[in-house]
Amino acid sequence: MNIKSYIQENESRFLDELFSLMRIPSISALPEHKEDMHRCAKRWCELLMEAGVDSCEVIPTEGHPIVYAEKKVPGANRTILVYSHYDVMPAEPLELWNTSPFEPVVKDERIWGRGADDDKGQAMIQVKAFEYLVRHDLLKCNVKFVFEGEEEIGSPNLGAFLAAHKERLACDAIFVSDTSMLSAELPSLTTGLRGLAYWEVEVTGPNRDLHSGHFGGAVANPINVLCQMMARITDENGRITMPGFYDDVEELSAEEREMLQSIPFDEAKYMEAINVKALSGESGYSTLERNACRPSFDICGIWGGYTGQGSKTVLPSVAYAKISCRLVPHQQHEKISQMMTDYLQSLAPDSVRVKVTPMHGGQGYVCPITLPEYQAAEHGFETAFGRRPLAVRRGGSIPIISDFERVLGVKTVLMGFGLESDAIHSPNENFRLDIFRKGIEAVVETLKEIQ
Repeated sequence: MNIKSYIQENESRFLDELFSLMRIPSISALPEHKEDMHRCAKRWCELLMEAGVDSCEVIPTEGHPIVYAEKKVPGANRTILVYSHYDVMPAEPLELWNTSPFEPVVKDERIWGRGADDDKGQAMIQVKAFEYLVRHDLLKCNVKFVFEGEEEIGSPNLGAFLAAHKERLACDAIFVSDTSMLSAELPSLTTGLRGLAYWEVEVTGPNRDLHSGHFGGAVANPINVLCQMMARITDENGRITMPGFYDDVEELSAEEREMLQSIPFDEAKYMEAINVKALSGESGYSTLERNACRPSFDICGIWGGYTGQGSKTVLPSVAYAKISCRLVPHQQHEKISQMMTDYLQSLAPDSVRVKVTPMHGGQGYVCPITLPEYQAAEHGFETAFGRRPLAVRRGGSIPIISDFERVLGVKTVLMGFGLESDAIHSPNENFRLDIFRKGIEAVVETLKEIQ
């Protein structure tokens, strides 16, 4: 039986099994759902066993448990590790949902409910593709599954789990279906993610708030100084002025720039969607290069002084800002974090004191398009969607991907099937049934290439 027929014959069961997961409110961020997290992990174990793994267990961590399963194929030379997560975001605001978030339904050829896409639906794609290959004796590689329960809260215990089980998790590549495509008509594979460094900056002047009439012009205003410091971090060409910041930045190859230019992108619609009259950024680069392939600096929040109703003529004692840099592969977030701390201190005049507190960060990631497993995924997507997927970089950050490479020493293929219209993390999360079906086919054809 071919995969299309198998999906058609078993789709009702697939959805029943997916719905059994979606009905469990596995919200990692809320302590009252701790038992639900265990229930969801256990349910995934049951479904993985039914799909054909040799063994499955729920492994405790300092937080929520991790599901680990594996299938060994006699004589196999390659091993693929499939990563996913079973935790979901809170459903609030509930009043904006058109259906009950934890009572999934199919309507208008879409699955509706929390986790439909992120990431229970996408994880089910991987599991059902695996099931088909096992039941038809077509699987030629070993497959391991790691499903964690803390991705939505930053995966605080996954790194320790990887280190503790490094030999057990040994593999040739990792498959992750937790990203998105450009569109249903334009399939894509994510080949790069940006890293992140984040700080809080505190600028202190006088030992108390002062009368701006008595002291203004004679004593440094911390808000003024903070704004001046922030303004100096980027220049008129949109480049970050911190010495050494670009030392490890790898320029895009001509081939990659050409691939980016082939992505359909309407700059006018882009501006209209966010209601801006013009775009800005680093000179010499396109918008797609700026928001995915180049580093950036942003002030994420700034405050101090009096912000209440009416007026208060005050020269504030302290001003604060939260700032971040999106980093590109090869930029080490720890190194950049220290460099920024030192740079801000160097920008501060003697009239104020500056405290910089590094908060969190993560590494960027690039998957070579020459990687055999990437090329297998490329074939799988082309077979299922009818056209070769575009290779795209994304501007966001998924720190666990760099953890996989750092600890396990292997690359990850980001073969996500989400769409912008899926509304992940928002009310009315959904997943198109046609993408669900094509996703299963794409993973089947990908795994058939790996022997």
